Amino acid sequence: MTDNDRTRLRRTMLLGALATAAWPGARAQSAKPLRLVVPFPPGGSTDILARAIGARLGTALVQTVVIENKPGAGGSLGASEVARAEADGNTLLMGHVGTLAVNPALYPKLPYDAVKSFAPVAWVARVPNVLVVNASSPIKTLADLVARARAQPGRMTYSSGGNGSAAHISFEYLKLKANFFMLHIPYRGTAPSVTDLIGGQVDATFTGAPAVLPHVRSGRLRALAVSSPQRLAVLPDVPTVAESGYPGFDADQWYGVVAPAGTPLAVVTNLNAEINKALQNAAVAKQLDGEGAIPTPGTPQAFADLIAREIPRWAQVVKAGNVKPD
Repeated sequence: MTDNDRTRLRRTMLLGALATAAWPGARAQSAKPLRLVVPFPPGGSTDILARAIGARLGTALVQTVVIENKPGAGGSLGASEVARAEADGNTLLMGHVGTLAVNPALYPKLPYDAVKSFAPVAWVARVPNVLVVNASSPIKTLADLVARARAQPGRMTYSSGGNGSAAHISFEYLKLKANFFMLHIPYRGTAPSVTDLIGGQVDATFTGAPAVLPHVRSGRLRALAVSSPQRLAVLPDVPTVAESGYPGFDADQWYGVVAPAGTPLAVVTNLNAEINKALQNAAVAKQLDGEGAIPTPGTPQAFADLIAREIPRWAQVVKAGNVKPD
């Protein structure tokens, strides 16, 4: 080896050391696969968002990203596994409003603390809920629904994907704000709850846009209102709940990535930057739009603030509706 070769080698080693010092998690990130845990079965919005983000992360980090579905107990099983994982940035959770904001009130012995057990990384997206009825229903507006429910207390029903599901909690929030009562009919999943609405077995549902948009477009369901503060671009003629007489109403489902508590700030910052880049990618944006999801790139602190705001809000709804998990 010549003196010039030795000089170049020393320079390369020095640059590598400086790069590792600049990002303490760099060595760990490239040494083993990154596990992105989805606490629900494959095929749902949480899973689809995780796979869209995971593919881009793998390329950006030059690292294998493995999506692991760990369903059970309303997402608590997968979330608790991530909470116990090594805080090196190689195990992440695709959390959502249920796992990070509703479950603390729903499960008295939750095996993780939604705030203390995690380091928020990135708010990924929000998915508005759409209030729908059967297209043959005489109900044309949210005001019609409320008036009919008040006139026939206990006789009208609404469906959801199960006790404690996002659709269940969202409808309970609507009942609380609009001061009416409808009987909850829980199903084992969103698809059968929507199918029975189409079949006329229940009167309404208030669930994520992806599950109902095809049926609204086909004319089998009628959309009465959306849960977001603004109207949806895909449903421009459907008013928000806030516009329909309940100012300030906001009950969107939301999704975001968290890491185990104690994950180095430099690792969190780098992951946040790469996830935000992924959300701004045209292909990812198109995929999210197909799911009725609205990208929400931002800082880790913005996501932490969202979680902190949402926990007490949904605790009130769970208590007022006497919501119990399956």
